[in-house]
Amino acid sequence: MLLRQIVGRSMHPHFPEGKVVIANGWFRRLQPRDVVIIMHDGIEKIKRIEQVRPREVYVLGDNVEASTDSRDFGWIASELIRGKVVWPRID
Repeated sequence: MLLRQIVGRSMHPHFPEGKVVIANGWFRRLQPRDVVIIMHDGIEKIKRIEQVRPREVYVLGDNVEASTDSRDFGWIASELIRGKVVWPRID
C-alpha cells in the first residue's frame, strides 16, 4: 500500500490539495476513470486514466486547466504506474 498526499490543484475538486490517498501497488487491470499514481520525469503524479491500450495509458488531471498530463507528455507505459488509488473512491 502507498500513502500519498495530493500536492497542487491538478486533481481538484475531487482530490483537493492536502488530501491523503491510499493506493494499491498490486492491481489486476486498469480501466478508464481509475485514479493512479504514475512516475513521470522522476516525479510521482496522481492522475485519472482517460484511455487504456495494451501496455499504455492516457492520463488527465481532473482540473485540466491546472494539470500537466498526457496532453503534454503523451501516453504512459503501464510499468510506470506505481499504484491504483483505492481510497477515497471517487467515480
